[in-house]
Amino acid sequence: MFPLRSVLYVPACNAKALAKVPSLPCDAVIFDLEDSVAPEAKAEARAQLAAQYHGAEPGTRQLCVRINRAGTAWYDEDIKLAAKLSPDAVVLPKVESAAELKHLAHDLFTAGCSDRTRLWALIETPKGVLAAATLAEGNPRLSALVLGLNDLASGLNVALTPDRAALMHAMSTVLLAARAQGLMVLDGVYPVLGDSAGFTAQCAQARSLGFDGKTLIHPAQITPANAAFSPSATEIAWAQKVSAAWTAGSHKGVTVVDGQMIEELHVKQAERLLSLAQHVKAKS
Repeated sequence: MFPLRSVLYVPACNAKALAKVPSLPCDAVIFDLEDSVAPEAKAEARAQLAAQYHGAEPGTRQLCVRINRAGTAWYDEDIKLAAKLSPDAVVLPKVESAAELKHLAHDLFTAGCSDRTRLWALIETPKGVLAAATLAEGNPRLSALVLGLNDLASGLNVALTPDRAALMHAMSTVLLAARAQGLMVLDGVYPVLGDSAGFTAQCAQARSLGFDGKTLIHPAQITPANAAFSPSATEIAWAQKVSAAWTAGSHKGVTVVDGQMIEELHVKQAERLLSLAQHVKAKS
């Protein structure tokens, strides 16, 4: 298990931001060649990313590259760069069909990309939400679904309110699709910089829904995201009790911890929490 509590978008056109990546405590970065890069800056962004990518300490965090979609003027060059870098994942925006992921996997393979590179699908449209279950089972290289809620809210013609009430169904749909196929799933960004209370509340909401982590737009959001999506001391203590009680009971089917009946499903939850806590500790 590699934690994905905090996943920071880093514009590939921003040399200063690229240089800061090695010092950041995020679990992953998404080097962005798409939305945050103006059309006239695409070539320069690819050149800057190629020059600075290997200084980002691969292994200490996941390194991902968001490319432009097939059919754009920049797709072919993005594929060449992605194949050369062979990052942990290539992130495809506005995915709406399994065929798009199949096409991307083929193009990366043809360009010589490493087999270790996974695919992340960015779900940003109503069609993408409706296709989430198909996407999740359509490609063995797919390892994560990522929400893009600003575009989705626009596509649904709803307001992106702090409680995200109008988006709850879409968020749950994507979460269900990911979990059904054993994929990681990431919440969308919180676009209001400087609103720490709002950001923390949204992280808590996402974790309560079952998300693994959150995509971020500023380094200041990393530490609170890491805290929100890490097991708490209370959760770790509960997991340790459950694991110990289950082992002591020789797996008789049920046991009791602090007055609560514990079954195998609770043991699996406890094991996941303890595994995540171990990986978080190893990164700190």
